[in-house]
Amino acid sequence: MQKNDAAISFPVIAAAVNGDVDAINAVLKRYEGYIARLSTKKLYDEDGNSYIVVDEEMRRRLETKLITKILKFKVA
Repeated sequence: MQKNDAAISFPVIAAAVNGDVDAINAVLKRYEGYIARLSTKKLYDEDGNSYIVVDEEMRRRLETKLITKILKFKVA
């Protein structure tokens, strides 16, 4: 993430913790670039050329883990 990215507001976090689908999607949208970066793999074709792809299964697993942690998060 870049330093100039805006933080997620407290009302959005509180709504996401309470299960609001739109708020959870806003959190996922905020972290989608980071999740994609964590999910990248370097693959090689039969000619030895390399290319970078996003492992969709890993991306989905990371998103699921984030959603699980959001729903378990305690807001004081």
